Amino acid sequence: MVVAFAASISTASFAQDYRYGLYLSPMISWFGTDVENVSNKGARAGFGASITAERHLTDNWYFTSGVGFSAVSGRLVNSSPSFFRFPDHTSTIPGGEPVVYRLQYLSIPVGAKIKTTETGYLVYFAEFGLDPKVAISRRVDIPSINVEGKRASGEIKSLNAGFHLMGGAEYSIDGNASLVLGIGFESNVFDTTRDYETNESDRSTQKMIRFIFGINF
Repeated sequence: MVVAFAASISTASFAQDYRYGLYLSPMISWFGTDVENVSNKGARAGFGASITAERHLTDNWYFTSGVGFSAVSGRLVNSSPSFFRFPDHTSTIPGGEPVVYRLQYLSIPVGAKIKTTETGYLVYFAEFGLDPKVAISRRVDIPSINVEGKRASGEIKSLNAGFHLMGGAEYSIDGNASLVLGIGFESNVFDTTRDYETNESDRSTQKMIRFIFGINF
């Protein structure tokens, strides 16, 4: 996907309607659940990085896409004893004990951005879009059974999709280059964890707040 995106940038490099960006995003992530027995226990820190391209459409509207990486986590607690399936064995988790999920995603966000007319050196923007993604690392920490950083591909879905909302400002520094500062919210649409017949079915969706720092050129 990175190679394909790089090729698209190369192909479009002569088009004046395109701008590109590099972003780093400290993050706060947590889980949302839909059953009483399984609950989120606290937010956790993470980070993200992305390469973006935006194309001017009409008036103040732009099309955006790119490639993103995010390392996020979340802590879930089941009030009842539950089973957890590792690639080589199954363990029993006592009720009330946390499972910390540590996930890394590669995504291809697609969105629409609206910008204000430049005032002084500042342009304000808002963006919304969709985020198809694949989990490239799926690991867990389970302190109650002395598990740390163990692969958990059987318990965590490899494919997901989400949506994002963000807003911020660009500060022009030189010609077409500008510094970017913003904040965003992202939520997965589909369940992050797998449900088995021996455990209660639930829908646990990853949610994230991003603090965006970057440069457009």
